[in-house]
Amino acid sequence: MLATEHLPTDPTPSLDEIAAQPDVPHQADPVAAPQEPEVPVRVVVIGLDAALSAVVTRLMRIDALWISVGFVALSADSLIAQNWGLGTDQLPTSAALDLALTGPALPTALIRDDAGLVTLGCAEIFHAGSTLVGEVIVDSETLFLNDSAVVWNGRTGPYGARFVPTTGAPGLAATRLTTPSRWDATAAARRPTKRLFGLLGGGAQPGGVDPEVVLTGRALQAGGVELSVVRDGVVHPRTVSSVTFYRHLRDGQFVRR
Repeated sequence: MLATEHLPTDPTPSLDEIAAQPDVPHQADPVAAPQEPEVPVRVVVIGLDAALSAVVTRLMRIDALWISVGFVALSADSLIAQNWGLGTDQLPTSAALDLALTGPALPTALIRDDAGLVTLGCAEIFHAGSTLVGEVIVDSETLFLNDSAVVWNGRTGPYGARFVPTTGAPGLAATRLTTPSRWDATAAARRPTKRLFGLLGGGAQPGGVDPEVVLTGRALQAGGVELSVVRDGVVHPRTVSSVTFYRHLRDGQFVRR
């Protein structure tokens, strides 16, 4: 309702028309929204990463990404705040709210998936309770490949993949998980309490990654056995055999540094 009130008619090409163009700049730097409403519209979200992702998902689905979005994180663990350079040391503060309300909105690459859900901070793909059997590809390069199920034995192994959206081109940066995901409740339940606390406080904590293997691209495709998917801290309710994340045809307009 807010979108139609301030921009009742969108003169810009539709998503279908953009996709049909022969020179769609999939890897180009993000650009400012071409829509020009009479009054600028901004939505400010005060909450957790999952709340912001839900709001931006809705804006994407109604094709209203020309609306600028500000964010005040309520958790020092906010990966979106870290990605956007907002800082998480003293949250929330009046300065954080002022920035969300009055700061400039910058064009930002937006990553979505084939379920129509946005990821703004981080996503992970893994198999609960064991190593991941499957393959993960970023654009045309193989990030992860494992074709035999092995129950986790407490040592480094092929546990899955993690990616974070990039604010600019091409769209995402992905790496491999070298320890079970922090969201893997099955694996966490198997570890003794002291071991779990040690992992959380030490260098080899759950969800550890391989810093020497990082691929960037516009899209990430994963296929395998009973994939668990976590987007911005929300675990998908069902396992899947495949999932694809890719850069949306329109960019977001987000208050960030």
